[in-house]
Amino acid sequence: MVQINTKIFPKTPGVFIVGGSIRDMLCGRWPTDYDVAVLGDPLEFALRVESQTNGRLVKIGKPGRMILRVIGESSIIDISGTKEGSIEQDLRARDFTINAIAYELSSQRLIDPLAGQQDLKNKTIRMVSKAIFRQDPLRLLRAFRMAAAFEFEIEPQTKTAIKKQAVLIRHSAKERVREEFFKLLQCARAHPYLGQMVDTGVLFYIFPELSALNQCPQNRYHQLNALEHTLNAFYHLEKLLATNLERLQMKHKPIAHKIGVTHVPLLKLSMLLHDIGKPDVQTMDEDGTLHFYGHERQGAKMAMEICKRLKCSNRDAETIYFLVRHHMRPLFLFTALQKQNTTRRAVTRFFMKCAANIPALLILATADMLGKTKQQSEQEEPAFINFIKQLMVDFETDYKPKNAAPELITGYDLINEFGLKPSPLFKKILNRVEIERLSRGDMTRQEAVDLVRELIQDQSLK
Repeated sequence: MVQINTKIFPKTPGVFIVGGSIRDMLCGRWPTDYDVAVLGDPLEFALRVESQTNGRLVKIGKPGRMILRVIGESSIIDISGTKEGSIEQDLRARDFTINAIAYELSSQRLIDPLAGQQDLKNKTIRMVSKAIFRQDPLRLLRAFRMAAAFEFEIEPQTKTAIKKQAVLIRHSAKERVREEFFKLLQCARAHPYLGQMVDTGVLFYIFPELSALNQCPQNRYHQLNALEHTLNAFYHLEKLLATNLERLQMKHKPIAHKIGVTHVPLLKLSMLLHDIGKPDVQTMDEDGTLHFYGHERQGAKMAMEICKRLKCSNRDAETIYFLVRHHMRPLFLFTALQKQNTTRRAVTRFFMKCAANIPALLILATADMLGKTKQQSEQEEPAFINFIKQLMVDFETDYKPKNAAPELITGYDLINEFGLKPSPLFKKILNRVEIERLSRGDMTRQEAVDLVRELIQDQSLK
């Protein structure tokens, strides 16, 4: 059912609310953004809306494709003239049938020439025409994003057209591709649609680096090739996020940290890219065993280039680089623990190195481990997951409180009490003292001073 606020949208002949806002209302969602099509000059209507909403009118776009945007307190309204001379022709020039529905303000009736309401009812994404992807290749990606957002299915003819024209996505502006792909990753269940993007080739035209994973077999620790493993790990990541990380919580010790909404696409993209370095570093020893030494380092470099290509912000690019670069560290710690070759200091060094990204890194590592096999028992929890659980608790209840406490030794102390001059040795000494303090928790000031004296004499630090 469509309910329109007549205080914002007066009953005006020749004015139509169109596209996603009508789609959302028909799906029971309340939109905050509206698209309005006006027969003739839209400026008069835009000025009326500006006045009634106490909003601010701005002009965006290029001459001939100008949009009048009214920014109100609780909504954004984009107003433009109909592109094709009539509302029916305008709707037939849109992308998908569920977006090709209009509401006429004067008559309060729906105009639906392409049966978009029926496709909404059937949960179907259907192209308006075969020409839509050539008109705007970004629609090749948008089809999957919309399907994921509503958990709809792309109908066969549309999917066939996407497969035939998938290469066109390379002509879309990279920042538009990034924005659309991040919206896809923001959806709770993007995994099934990533698989369809593989089948149609769209994913490989956006990320050519992923195609090599499909021809990259792995070693005895994996049942799947590198691409299959990546998609399976992505599935487990979404499952962990959907259940609020319940599988990583210890009884009576709920974890306080969650993944923020804005970080979900970064975590998911890191998962998608975490093994892209494997084909480049693959080696085989004399007995035929495959190795991928340094794949995380190579993958991080490739991930950074991808982020630059997609024009990601520096902050987002650095986060993705860090997660790909260090996604193996939890496993290395776990392996050392199994061999009884790790210490509390090693865990502390891990926390210090990765502090800002610890929750994301541990979640990523867990999904990576779960994604190694075709099926993962829900009844048994591997030792690795128990190890991750303990790290989660230790980070939250032990490391963070200790880290918040004042340092025992500062650079000021090194200058005034030990007569040292600022140098690279400064950082090494302060780091070693801090590792000891955070590992023990009961270290005294005098013990810290004694340790500094020992370190000053330690030739290996110089």
